[in-house]
Amino acid sequence: MTTSTAPVPSSVPSPVSPAQQQPPTAPRGLLPVVLTATFMTALDFFIVNVAIPSMQLKLGASASAIQWIVAGFSLALAAGLITAGRLGDIAGRRRVFSLGLALFTLSSAACGLAPTAGVLIAARAVQGLSAALMGPQVLVLLRTSYQGAAQAKAFAMYGLTMGIGAVFGQLIGGLLIRADLFGLDWRACFLINLPVGLATLALVPRTVPESRAPQRPRLDNTGVALVTTALVTLVLPLIQGRSQGWPLWTWLCLAGSAALFTGFGLHQHRLSGRDGSPLVHTGLFRERAFSAGMAAQLAFWLGQGSFFLILALYLQQGRGLDALASGLVFTAIGGGYLATSMTAHLLAARMGRQVPAVGALLMALGLGLLWLAVGSLGSGGGTGGVLRLVPGLVVDGLGMGMVIAPLTGAVLTRVSPQLVGSASGVLATVQQVAGALGIALIGIVFYGAVGDGAASGYPHAFQLGLAALVALELVLAGLVQLLPRRAGAAA
Repeated sequence: MTTSTAPVPSSVPSPVSPAQQQPPTAPRGLLPVVLTATFMTALDFFIVNVAIPSMQLKLGASASAIQWIVAGFSLALAAGLITAGRLGDIAGRRRVFSLGLALFTLSSAACGLAPTAGVLIAARAVQGLSAALMGPQVLVLLRTSYQGAAQAKAFAMYGLTMGIGAVFGQLIGGLLIRADLFGLDWRACFLINLPVGLATLALVPRTVPESRAPQRPRLDNTGVALVTTALVTLVLPLIQGRSQGWPLWTWLCLAGSAALFTGFGLHQHRLSGRDGSPLVHTGLFRERAFSAGMAAQLAFWLGQGSFFLILALYLQQGRGLDALASGLVFTAIGGGYLATSMTAHLLAARMGRQVPAVGALLMALGLGLLWLAVGSLGSGGGTGGVLRLVPGLVVDGLGMGMVIAPLTGAVLTRVSPQLVGSASGVLATVQQVAGALGIALIGIVFYGAVGDGAASGYPHAFQLGLAALVALELVLAGLVQLLPRRAGAAA
């Protein structure tokens, strides 16, 4: 980082004006606007899963094309997050957020009107890039526009929004397809974003403050090229590898990504040491809250994406539920999540890092109860006995609500304003990459146990996946102990 003034000796306090002593009050309407964009992104990540059968029928899409409709969004999103965080520091967070929201709305229209699978794949990739532009800006705006208890509440609302989008995405998609509004069928899952996106975009100038990094950095083009290529070569084989039997190219990509990440890390360290405006300042990882928080985020999101996937497969392939019925089962998780996510920030103010630790243990308990319920149900199909799954799902949701917002706050509240954009990009990237990695790893366990794909194989496969996820939650509870005692407190 460059500075235009000489450093002030530590014994001489810097003069601070009264305006600087009291942080500006966040504009009214900021939270609903940025959280609406967050909800749209989370919803579109999950809602597409229930639309797949209809897409295949109406577009004549091949299995490979369907994979890319899902994967194109994830790949573009993961690859763009770190760079997007830095762009917000340079060009202005409101400006980059507005650009992302506008592109997301337009690409949603392109998805909903797509005449072929190829057009839909391209539009989904643009959707992913657009979501990448918005994601880090939302986290930075919450970090810089709110202070103290208001900031903790804002992160709690962020976590609630993410959870609702993820948990209820399948239900909302199922309802839209079942309603078949104006004969739109699966297209309604994307076109619903148009009125919401346009209305939100109109409110941005009045509700979202403009901000940049205190000392405007330059864009590290070499770093952009290295990290983007590294992320693509990491996430692409994770998404495509299992379905293609892990051919040689997937292993070459993974090896290449390791080399590229190493080169990126060395490049960032060199720029950090000479104030060269790195994309990711390596000094971030000297802050215990950030480095330990990243490890905990990795463990948490490794489990989340894979759990939702194997639960949906068990319900629809193993028990024969349709998309809407499966979505209704997911609401049990949502009920538990809603019960704790709104008060988790209050608990965190008193208990600090032990709140996400208790949440992780609750998730382990919920998954264990679910393991027992699946065993008691056996391999029969239909909705009979599905209510036995509800207690475990509710307990798992209670735990989720105690992890997401406090853990996000723990990572970002101690980061300086100069580095918060970079930190937000890293945080969002870890979440996406962890989700892809979790699906790949748990998918190996799950699909290996399913065998020939008969419905009778799904209960055992689901139980094996649950056992692995329980172990992961216990690891998360341990990693949380590395956070500062008051993980959510400002430095």
